[in-house]
Amino acid sequence: MIKFFRHIRKSLLNEGKTSKYFKYAVGEIVLVVIGILIALQINNWNENKKDRIEEKALLTQLQSEFESNLKQLDQKIDMRNSMITASFKLLEYLDKPPLRNNDSINKYLGFVGLSPTFDPIVNDINSSGRIQLLTNSRLKELLSLWTSEIVAVTEEEEVWNHYKNNIYRPFLLKNGSYRNMLNTYWQNNTMDAFHLDKGTKIEFNFKNSKVNTDASKVFKDSKIEDHLALCATMSKTANTQSKSLRKRIVEILNLIETQLEEN
Repeated sequence: MIKFFRHIRKSLLNEGKTSKYFKYAVGEIVLVVIGILIALQINNWNENKKDRIEEKALLTQLQSEFESNLKQLDQKIDMRNSMITASFKLLEYLDKPPLRNNDSINKYLGFVGLSPTFDPIVNDINSSGRIQLLTNSRLKELLSLWTSEIVAVTEEEEVWNHYKNNIYRPFLLKNGSYRNMLNTYWQNNTMDAFHLDKGTKIEFNFKNSKVNTDASKVFKDSKIEDHLALCATMSKTANTQSKSLRKRIVEILNLIETQLEEN
């Protein structure tokens, strides 16, 4: 092809057809430019196709991760609801002694001592730059904020966990039968929420104490009211934050599903 164009240019110059030569030269330049533009367009199309394939793979990965995050968050919300219910039940037992019974007191004391911890999957798409593969601006915005959004929940969890380990647990060791409480804990399958494989049942029974049999003595220390009120308050606050975070996750999942359908 290059030889062919060179032959035409040479013929025009030899024949002295300068004006035709210049027109031909301009035409040749235009053809070259068009060829370059077509090549660039094909390259851009190929790059875009490659990006869309990578975007789909990333969206599929994110969908799996956030479905897992949603499932875990719902479990933590349910656990805190159990803690709130237990706190109110024990406060009711405190105010109305005739309602008390040992098994229920130990059961609810165990629920108050739970430590729900939301440990979500945090993708590195921001630091790695992979977030730029996503074409939906709202989805990119939500994913950019994800790490900071979970802080509001985890901070509440850390405060409660510190309080439980350093104040509530020592209180129970001093004023109640920790053996009876823990045994009731196992017999009521309270640990189910912590198993990686849901539905796992563990037979574990070290039986109740023969010495400390009256669970009601925990109510003799007026501090129990403060512990229960704080447990209910902090659980409610963490759940309020968790429900806001849940809305973010649901929105992220909806956007991902829409993008996958478009791809």
